[in-house]
Amino acid sequence: MHRAVVPVATMLAIQVMISLSVLALSVMMPAVAQDLAIDPKLVGVFTAIIYGVAAVTALAAAEPIVRLGAVRICQAALLMAAIGLAFNALSMVAATVIAVIFIGAAQGPINPASAHVLAARVPRAWFGMVFSLKQTGVPIGFALAGLIFPLLLQLVGWRGASLVAAAAAVATALVVELLRPSLDTVVTAGKPSVGIWRSVRFVFAHRELRVLGLSAIVYVIAQHTFTFYLVTYLYEHCGLSIARAGFLLSASQIVGTAVRLVSGGISDRLPRMQLLGWTGVGMTAGCIAVGLLEPDTPFWLIGLAVVGYGAVVISWNGTSQAEFAHLSPPGEAAAVASVQTALAFSGAVIGPPIFALIASLASYRMAFFAVALCVFIAAVWQIAAARRPAPSS
Repeated sequence: MHRAVVPVATMLAIQVMISLSVLALSVMMPAVAQDLAIDPKLVGVFTAIIYGVAAVTALAAAEPIVRLGAVRICQAALLMAAIGLAFNALSMVAATVIAVIFIGAAQGPINPASAHVLAARVPRAWFGMVFSLKQTGVPIGFALAGLIFPLLLQLVGWRGASLVAAAAAVATALVVELLRPSLDTVVTAGKPSVGIWRSVRFVFAHRELRVLGLSAIVYVIAQHTFTFYLVTYLYEHCGLSIARAGFLLSASQIVGTAVRLVSGGISDRLPRMQLLGWTGVGMTAGCIAVGLLEPDTPFWLIGLAVVGYGAVVISWNGTSQAEFAHLSPPGEAAAVASVQTALAFSGAVIGPPIFALIASLASYRMAFFAVALCVFIAAVWQIAAARRPAPSS
């Protein structure tokens, strides 16, 4: 297991930097919108663009990862994030659109590249814990963005903050170069890529992977509607201050990160699909609880519902990726992970706009209940699939 420490730490650091870049515009959006004379709500459109582009580049990255090396592709992703952040500093609406396209392109290859590196270096008995540990880079990156960018806004403004983040992404790519030869020498020694569309067909023909992949779409919808709408919901519906609502979101991310690691460790001892199914049942309960909140609900009860929901809604990603890696044919972890990533990111594209539409036409409560229903269906599907014996080969 000691030989996996450097690969895991490398992939974790890259994930943190990419996640920080992804959330940068959201954190800076009030200042950006004011200077560019645009509606701050456009951050939802920009987020959809990021994840839509990421879904496409996740599929496109599978073959280059095998041909050029996973770490080399991660370096390219870091440079694309830097270019996007630098474009954002140009202070033009068109440049900001270009920026989110580059940042989306940077996000797409990271999970497939990580799967390619880790599957070659980590014992299968530790897949759940290791993939969950790598995925903690997402909330860590988000948390750092929430801490660093407000400070940079005060010191150097949003243009300067974008350039500082771009420089950090370039610096990360240069540091990773020190480790690239040893990591990429190992993982590129396998057979050449089999083609991404063969992997798409493989995932949808494989019963367990099909269930996991389609369920991931729904779970990401729950995760992203929670992350991106919670503060607004607590402010508009429950009457909390932005500071209190932001505190609860941060607390849920911290607790959820810890639960993610615990869940990853458990998934190395129990059937992962069954665990993901029961996680979905917990997500359903949490989503309903948050949807039932009222303006006169005591703050402690709001906090309990929000942190409880957050603890499970961000805990599942590493376990899902670990099972995809486990069920991948030898040497094809990157291609199969590309399909899983594209499916998951598609949930991030379609989920938040649909949630917002239901909330506008009906209510936030109905929007949360709709998410809860979809999650419950996916959860029951996974539990049922886990209990059926695997088809004989």
